[in-house]
Amino acid sequence: MAKVESFQLDHTIVKAPYVRAAGVEHDEKGSTVQKYDLRFLQPNEDALPTAAVHTLEHLLATYLRDEIKGIIDISPMGCRTGFYLILWNEHEPEEIALALEKTLKRILETTEVPAVTALECGNYRDHSLFSAQEYVKIVLEAGISRDPFERVF
Repeated sequence: MAKVESFQLDHTIVKAPYVRAAGVEHDEKGSTVQKYDLRFLQPNEDALPTAAVHTLEHLLATYLRDEIKGIIDISPMGCRTGFYLILWNEHEPEEIALALEKTLKRILETTEVPAVTALECGNYRDHSLFSAQEYVKIVLEAGISRDPFERVF
């Protein structure tokens, strides 16, 4: 059976919020893809409501691309405690954390969510900018650690 990196993580000892380099893949042609765990909430203690996670997905997908070049995808975790960031090449946690902090501050200033029509979104009715901003405040107030197991800023 294949091993899934995120299933190997001990979710009982991590200390959210944090950024964590979760893996790097290299192919035979020399391409590099890296995955980051952008954890907003403590696993098994809290979860983002679906409308908030959906809105955050739209905002992160838009704004984080303004901060970091080479983003392939930003996807919500099934447990709804954070997001996976997939990008070309290798990046340091500090770069990702600073970009995420800047993006979250921008989300607090947002008045409209991008791509929320039936044409642009597969579940356009399920959004909450208010909830997304409330969870962003929680993350920013706690601070984004550069280490998943210790609070390191």
